[in-house]
Amino acid sequence: MTTLFVLLQAATSGVAIAKFGAALGGAIAAMAAAIGIGKIGESALRSIARQPEASGDIRTSMIIAAALIEGVCFFAIIVCVLAIFM
Repeated sequence: MTTLFVLLQAATSGVAIAKFGAALGGAIAAMAAAIGIGKIGESALRSIARQPEASGDIRTSMIIAAALIEGVCFFAIIVCVLAIFM
């Protein structure tokens, strides 16, 4: 319900709906990346608890996967910011 009011206010105040969509897309990309990195951390902690001797390999894989997710999120946010200001 409140989303409808926000969209109506954006439409009547002269703000382009496309810019609102780009801002919403950036927020969704950041939240999705945070959830993904959280799930990676959870899985890594569970696997280290099961096999403590493999903690070095698991930690390395976790950091690489988190960095890749963060990079994709960064590109998504940059595209959204460019859509807002162009």
